[in-house]
Amino acid sequence: MENIILIIHIVIAILLIGSVLLQRSEGGALGIGAGNDSLMSSRSAGDFLTKFTSVMAIFFIITSISLTIIHKKEKPSGSIIDKIEQLEKKNSSPQIPTAK
Repeated sequence: MENIILIIHIVIAILLIGSVLLQRSEGGALGIGAGNDSLMSSRSAGDFLTKFTSVMAIFFIITSISLTIIHKKEKPSGSIIDKIEQLEKKNSSPQIPTAK
């Protein structure tokens, strides 16, 4: 189940990146904004991309939360610092060499 949601999450992330990059630049902060003759200059295309980006963002958040919940159920709780300290205690005991 986790793998299926992870694959969906990756596909949604790629679609979200693509939809953000396809949108027309409104600010022109870097001076590379789209001109009047651009491909996505019509208002309906802009509205579609805005709605599509919003829907993809909502799905991205839902899959992120669901992956977190699934992962939390599968793993035991505890601090990673506690685990590191336990490993250090196990490894800190001196090893006595054996004769052959």
